[in-house]
Amino acid sequence: MKKKNLISVVGPTGIGKTRLAIDLAQYFNTEIISCDSRQFFKEMKIGTAAPSEEELAGAPHHFIGNLSVKDYYSIGQYEEDALQKLNELFTIHDTVILVGGSMMYEKAVIEGLHDLPEANAENQEKLQNIMEQEGIEKLQEILKELDPEYFNVVDIHNHRRLLRAIDIIWQTEKKYSEHISVSQNGRDFNVIRIGIEAPREELYERINRRVDIMMENGLLDEVKSLEKFKELTALNTVGYAELFRYFDGEWDLDFAVSEIKKNSRRYAKRQLTWYRKADDIHYLQLGYSEKDYEDLLKWLAEEFEK
Repeated sequence: MKKKNLISVVGPTGIGKTRLAIDLAQYFNTEIISCDSRQFFKEMKIGTAAPSEEELAGAPHHFIGNLSVKDYYSIGQYEEDALQKLNELFTIHDTVILVGGSMMYEKAVIEGLHDLPEANAENQEKLQNIMEQEGIEKLQEILKELDPEYFNVVDIHNHRRLLRAIDIIWQTEKKYSEHISVSQNGRDFNVIRIGIEAPREELYERINRRVDIMMENGLLDEVKSLEKFKELTALNTVGYAELFRYFDGEWDLDFAVSEIKKNSRRYAKRQLTWYRKADDIHYLQLGYSEKDYEDLLKWLAEEFEK
């Protein structure tokens, strides 16, 4: 029996993955699984550039706005839920689309994450104290020294990720990047990865413009409505953390917006570093033509035959 196909659409933030994923879903008459961990939260539509109502109507989507910021949700739970959903979808479709720029969440679906030890309470407490006394910068410094490879791709503003990685390194005396590069069991479906790329200046311009559009669409009000939850992990993220500092009177609005742009560009840079290491991504250029898209469909048909 022929294996089923999972087409994974990847690329940095703001490059146009949603549009391509919907086009492919319509062509294959199939459904989309999101692996954008920020778009899981229903209260964060604007700041995470979640698909619009019109886009959601273009093809069935899963894992978009399915959680509240108050819900705890781990990458392990996502892996389990996403694979269960895939199994369901593969009973009715030969091909399913995966899309999103959360690198570890894509990896969880297409390869599986290596089993990692539970958090060590003593280590966590020690790291929490370091953060309270010396700031998140100290954690960044520790991780950079212990595991420069993971430091280059992790969201260094997410203290939970830093705490987790350092804890694992201390427990196992092995780099976190080594742990996550070991895939678990192989998957019983084919994975075909498609990326969109653009010159860096063009990508950065798109990111800056997208932040301006978010502000026009009401990002400030969205963040204001979530201010009471600002300590939650889900909200310790670009677009929200900066505006909380504006509401706290720490920054003025123009500066906060410029920081959102800067941190979004930095995140894109980390994504590019991650994807550049992969040798299995078939790339389309940003602003691809109809002919490029048709060539992609032909290439996919050939890949399915292999």
